[in-house]
Amino acid sequence: MRISCLTALIFAGLSSTASANEFEAAMQNYVDTHLQGWTTNPEIVSAIAAQNTETSHFDQATIDALDITWRAQVGSADADMIETVMTNSAALFLRQQVEATDGAITEAFIVDAQGLNVAASHATSDYWQGDEAKFQQTYLIGPDSVHFGEIELDQSTQTVQGQVSMTVVDQTTGDPIGAITIGINLTALM
Repeated sequence: MRISCLTALIFAGLSSTASANEFEAAMQNYVDTHLQGWTTNPEIVSAIAAQNTETSHFDQATIDALDITWRAQVGSADADMIETVMTNSAALFLRQQVEATDGAITEAFIVDAQGLNVAASHATSDYWQGDEAKFQQTYLIGPDSVHFGEIELDQSTQTVQGQVSMTVVDQTTGDPIGAITIGINLTALM
């Protein structure tokens, strides 16, 4: 019950989708303390690099078709495309990291240079993130880019969460290869 009351107090002063500014310092501290290593993890880097080889030639029509397929599979028993993203070794790494935080992180996923999902701890609602700030304000900006998303109340878990996204770079060249987005349970940070 304490979490529900705290969640209500945190969220009471915010609009339904407040900016992360109110929590940016706490989120940045959490990123600096716990998450920076994720962007250089060999499992994540190699999974993104491998998918970039496969998707680098995709045009927008192909990306849109894949996104439509993904959305149709969300919540369906026949979800081969989603299963591929959820069961690869990078997805296993992400799930293990999420579970190890004891509720401080709600989700994590990585995308390639096109903004297409590579691996995820939990299924996302869409496959293509390339049209969203979490991709455009990280990968497209370059190395060391960090984007703090909107703060939202997750109705299913009654947690206040914000997403932080970071550019993932090739450690050899220093070039951006994709991005990672991590959902942080702000209630757990308070």
